[in-house]
Amino acid sequence: MPRIILYTGKGGVGKTTVAAATALCCADQGKRTIVFSTDVAHSLGDSFDKAIGPEPTQLAPNLWAQETDVYYNLEKYWGTVRDWLAALMSWRGVDEVVAEEIAVIPGMEELTNLLWINRHHDEGKFDVIVVDCAPTGQTLQLLSFPETARWWMEKLFPIQRRAARMLQPVIQRLVDIPLPDEKVYDTAEELFQQLYQMYRLLSDGQLSSVRLVVNAEKMVIKEAQRAFTYFNLYGYATDAVICNRLLPDHLSEGYFSAWKQAQSNYYKMVEEAFSPIPILSAPLMQREVVGLEMLREVGKAVFGDQDPSAIYFSGKAQTVHRDNGRYVLSLRLPFSEKGDISLLQVGEELVVHVGRHKRTLTLPRALLGLDQAGAEMEGDLLKVYFRDNGGREKKPASKS
Repeated sequence: MPRIILYTGKGGVGKTTVAAATALCCADQGKRTIVFSTDVAHSLGDSFDKAIGPEPTQLAPNLWAQETDVYYNLEKYWGTVRDWLAALMSWRGVDEVVAEEIAVIPGMEELTNLLWINRHHDEGKFDVIVVDCAPTGQTLQLLSFPETARWWMEKLFPIQRRAARMLQPVIQRLVDIPLPDEKVYDTAEELFQQLYQMYRLLSDGQLSSVRLVVNAEKMVIKEAQRAFTYFNLYGYATDAVICNRLLPDHLSEGYFSAWKQAQSNYYKMVEEAFSPIPILSAPLMQREVVGLEMLREVGKAVFGDQDPSAIYFSGKAQTVHRDNGRYVLSLRLPFSEKGDISLLQVGEELVVHVGRHKRTLTLPRALLGLDQAGAEMEGDLLKVYFRDNGGREKKPASKS
C-alpha cells in the first residue's frame, strides 16, 4: 500500500518547496515517489525548475511529478452534471457564457484534482504519494466535502433519483424545463463514490497523514492551529509540523536580532500549539530554493537521515465528542505531571495549564459559546467538558 502525505499551509509559507523536497528525499532513498499539486495555480514545475505535464513526468531516478489538468478532471467527473446545470440556468434566462461558469461549483477544480490520489493508489505504481495541496482554507473545505457528500448520497440521493424518474414525464408535459436524466445521476454517483474512496484512504492513519507547513509568524501559526483542529475533527491525522525559513543562529545580532528574537518566541508558540505532534524545521536558505540540488538541501535540513515517508505521530492529538448531553474535548498531554488544571477561553482560543505545561487550542465552532464545565486528567489524556446549550450538565469534579 503506498504511503500518502498531504502538505498544506498558508499561502507563501513554502509548502510546495517542502513537498517537493520530501518527494526527492523519498526517491533518493529508493522509493518510487510521485508528487503532484492540487492547487489550480501550479508551482511544482517552478520548484523543480523543469517542465511538468498533466501526466506523471519522471524528473530523477524513482521520482515523478505531475501538475494535474483541471479541465480534463472537470470533464471526467463533473462534465455531464455541469452541462445540465448550465442548460437549467440558460432556461432561466442566464447568459450562456455566465451559465457555463456558474455551473462549476467553487472548489470543484481542486476537488477533482485530489481524486488523482485514488488513481495512483489503485494503480500501485508508486511507494509514496506526496500531495502539494491548496492553501489551508481551501484544503479544509475540500477535505470536509466527502463526509457531507456521503450523508447526502445515503439519505437524499436515492429519494431524489426515484422522484425524478416518476415526475419527469409529467413535468415535461407541462413545462419545457431541462431535468436531470439517468446519465446525470450516474455521473454524480460515480463522483461521490470516488470522493468517499478518497476519504477512506486519507482518514486511514496508518496510510495517510497531513503535514502542516508554517513560518514562525503569528498569523501563519493561528491559521495552522485552526486547520489542525479541523483536520482532527474530520478524522485526518496530522503527523508533523514543519517550521520553515528559520533564521540561522549566526544572524542573531545587529539588523536581524529583533527578527531572530521574534522567531524564537513564535517557535515556542508552535510547540505549545501543536504538542505532542513532532516539530521539524528548515532554515532560511542562502539561495532561492529552485532545482534538485537546493531541494535536497531543504530535505536534508528537515529530515536529516530519517525516512521522510515514516509516520512521525500516530493517532489524534485531540478529539471532540458528545457524551451524555455534553461535549468533551480530549487531548493528549504525554509526560504531564498531574497538577492543578486551569482553563482560560479568549474568543475561539482555549488556553490550558496543567502543572507546568501549557497548551493553546483553537476550538471548533461546535464549542464556541458553550460554558466550560471543568476538566480532568486520565493518564496522559486531558478531558475538558463543555455544557450543552441548555447548561443542564453538572460540572464534573476536577482531578489533580
